[in-house]
Amino acid sequence: MLAPVVTLAFEGLEARRVDVEVQVSSGAVAFVVGGLGDKAVAESRERVRAAFTGLGLALPAKRLIVNLAPADLPKEGSHYDLPIALAMMGVMGILPPDALNGWMAFGELGLDGQIAPTAGALPAAVAASEFKLGLICPEASGPEAAWAGDVRILAPRSLISLLNHLRGTQVLSAPRPGPVLEGGGVADLRDVKGQEQAKRALEIAAAGGHNLLMVGPPGSGKSMLAQRLPGLLPPLSPRELLETSMIHSVAGLIAKGALTRARPFRSPHHSASMAALTGGGSRAKPGEISLAHNGILFLDELPEFHPQVLDSLRAPLETGEVMVARANAHVRYPARLQLVAAMNPCRCGHGGPGRGACGKAPRCQLQYQGRVSGPLMDRMDLQVEMPPVTAADLALPAPAEGTEQAATRVARARAIQVARQEELGEALNARLDGEALERVLGIEAKATALLNQAAEVQGFSARAFTRSKRLARTIADLEGSGPVQRVHVAEALIYRKPTLRNGPAPTFRSVFETQLEPYVQD
Repeated sequence: MLAPVVTLAFEGLEARRVDVEVQVSSGAVAFVVGGLGDKAVAESRERVRAAFTGLGLALPAKRLIVNLAPADLPKEGSHYDLPIALAMMGVMGILPPDALNGWMAFGELGLDGQIAPTAGALPAAVAASEFKLGLICPEASGPEAAWAGDVRILAPRSLISLLNHLRGTQVLSAPRPGPVLEGGGVADLRDVKGQEQAKRALEIAAAGGHNLLMVGPPGSGKSMLAQRLPGLLPPLSPRELLETSMIHSVAGLIAKGALTRARPFRSPHHSASMAALTGGGSRAKPGEISLAHNGILFLDELPEFHPQVLDSLRAPLETGEVMVARANAHVRYPARLQLVAAMNPCRCGHGGPGRGACGKAPRCQLQYQGRVSGPLMDRMDLQVEMPPVTAADLALPAPAEGTEQAATRVARARAIQVARQEELGEALNARLDGEALERVLGIEAKATALLNQAAEVQGFSARAFTRSKRLARTIADLEGSGPVQRVHVAEALIYRKPTLRNGPAPTFRSVFETQLEPYVQD
């Protein structure tokens, strides 16, 4: 048994070092792979055997034992093929004993000896840098791995080209990082006619990173507005780009090493399972909430999702991460996202008064909206009702302001937050809590009185009370105001929708006029 070949095992985005050891002994001819590997690891025996045959080599007719240490760490995936083959070549004397000193190997073998790409090249390269090792990876994964920075990368196309390089008969050049894409064209807010209150809510949500719920009949523009939110957000910062790209790398979503600065926009179908949304499965892959990290998760037709699936979002929305628990491992993925949801007021889609009103209201509304739990609704900072779009609305000319003007205001508000909260470690108002929120709030006494009175009238929970303060702070930032004033609190309170469990759905305007306006007057 010679020096082990180093590879790695993934636990979420974290990489654990794995040593591939090979022993050749007398006894019955066998090829055994141990070390708590999954089915893909067990099948590596046949891929390695076939790759050797493609090179004109034959495995020794002895007992071959491959150990993936530590043996109690679960091993998943096909990237163990290459390190097993290299360790086998070392034992057989094909490679010099010290050829792989200072290197980590990672890649899947084809039956003809080609090295196929596997998911996770970027976090593998980052781990190799932390271990102070170079990385041997597939040629197709080289541009992605090169983004790790100051780490040696070898990206051979086949096992024979790697063998020639290690033996000094061929020189492989280091791969270059793939391109950085700024993102494709985004749809313009000018396409949405009417719905001025919803556009205002969308701008506030973008400025502070707040969660947003839009309620309205079919065709009122809910999905159109959600699809235009990415155009209001700034591109990913370098740190956010690395975090997001590592998640997408583990999920196998990076093509040809190309990274994008556009913020993720994930829109899963309402039939998605809990594992698809939060992460999991047999290999504990990241779910939609992690793939939306630093971006947007849009849930259309919110009540059509399974209630248990929706409730699984409650903890990640608070903590900014999701823990996937398995019997033999706990995998953690980041999930700092902005939740945007859309729903019809009832199952028939219309609900409430007016033409085409639901004949079963308010019972139909209560049953349909009851599929979304109160605690999840409590986490929606802005809840806006969208009336039907009429023919008169569609006949209007395009609005004077579009995405460009709104994005400028959002960028200005975010710059205020970054400058004020940089030392607190939280750049956006939606993530402020406790003492940090009180330090930056700067709320006037009259505004505090209004917030307290409204919270008592509407029965706010502690979470709703805190989120209303964050929202008021964002509205003040959009206005360029230092302290939070009464008018900012009043607008924030309009977006806190009263519960529909005990009666028909009031409109936001009627709630404001009947319950809040007396407290706004001098």
